Amino acid sequence: MTPVVALVGRPNVGKSTLFNRLTRSRSALVADFPGLTRDRHYGEGRVGPVPYIAIDTGGFEPVAAEGITREMALQAEAAIAESDVVVFIVDARDGLVPQDRRIAERLRRSGRRPLLVVNKAEGLPPAAIAEFYELGLGDPLPISAAHGDGVAAMMELALVGLTEAESPDEEREGEARVRVAIVGRPNVGKSTLVNALLGEERMIAFDAPGTTRDAIEVEFSYGGREYLLVDTAGLRRRGKVFETVEKFSVVKTLQAIDGSNVVVLLFDAAAEIAEQDAHIAGYILEKGRALVLAVNKWDDVDDYHRSLVKRDLERKLHFLDWAKLHFISARNRSGLAALMRSVDSAHRAAFAKLPTPKLTRALRAAVERQQPPRAGHSRPKMRYAHQGGHNPPVIVVHGNSLGHVQPAYRRYLEGWFRREFALAGTPLRIEFRTSTNPYVTAREAR
Repeated sequence: MTPVVALVGRPNVGKSTLFNRLTRSRSALVADFPGLTRDRHYGEGRVGPVPYIAIDTGGFEPVAAEGITREMALQAEAAIAESDVVVFIVDARDGLVPQDRRIAERLRRSGRRPLLVVNKAEGLPPAAIAEFYELGLGDPLPISAAHGDGVAAMMELALVGLTEAESPDEEREGEARVRVAIVGRPNVGKSTLVNALLGEERMIAFDAPGTTRDAIEVEFSYGGREYLLVDTAGLRRRGKVFETVEKFSVVKTLQAIDGSNVVVLLFDAAAEIAEQDAHIAGYILEKGRALVLAVNKWDDVDDYHRSLVKRDLERKLHFLDWAKLHFISARNRSGLAALMRSVDSAHRAAFAKLPTPKLTRALRAAVERQQPPRAGHSRPKMRYAHQGGHNPPVIVVHGNSLGHVQPAYRRYLEGWFRREFALAGTPLRIEFRTSTNPYVTAREAR
């Protein structure tokens, strides 16, 4: 099995900076702000040909009593339990503090092999880290996560006795996962939905908006198929985004949409379908991502409010009539099986292969039923069609005078192709390419 390395320590010691360096990414948010990371965050790293899984955690307080600090501590405890080796990170600039001692005592009881790492040690003499010997976790290893000093040696030491070569089958299996981003406004139940699908309290689900700040990826198997769920921060209106941390969170959410195969857009049944919901939907549509709509907390509202929600959806999100809609309760785990079936269906539609002969026959049938309107003295003439891309599907139509095709006729063709090829759940783009007349240049020459 691939070795698992958990990064733990008190807040603001550089865990996320080290995580990003190990995974060669910017997956974890990094800012000079304690308590930024809250959930467990997984990423893949590699030492030479040997892969490993790194887990970033929030600031760890083993004796946390209540609130969000306790939830963060539970996430760190879970990461320790899942790991093969725990990299315990302390801060050379701050020196040894009482919270470091409490964490060291917890790690001694964990049964996991600890590796004591002193971060931010660049430019300091060796004597500066001597006080960390008091923790009784072996020789402290000085590194600089920001500059990369000592990180390679640290990982070689961490993986001693844990390395295992990766097989080609495992690589192909990882590539076959369906990436599903869960997005929506704050406090609609995104983390609760992820937890319900996983069957465990994987994400912090707290009754306060803004609990999730990062985009957290979780591998997930359902119905014999592999998925990568991405829990995201809630998207507010631009005028409501004040903190620098929250601005970073919005960027990570938009990146999660960009990198997904399917997006689940979640709404709160107890709240009005707002303009911001339409903005999020518009961004998903602009990026061409397959989409499933889900109204959460359906069990919390009466029939009157249910009718209002349905009316609002039809009125404000009518441009998403191709996306399947589900009414669910993440807390009670109702409606999730149908939701995942729609995710699979949307993914199949987004990556559907559309043969040229079938596309051309469907195009001709559409034109026979309703020809494009005339533009001046001529009528656009459509000859054949072929597929020009996936996720979203792109259909390229060739013919003459196609620059005069009206938007209404484009929408007619979109609906026609969608019905003919069962493309529910994905946007569909049609491109028109007009053939050039080879005799025009000859006439101009004469």
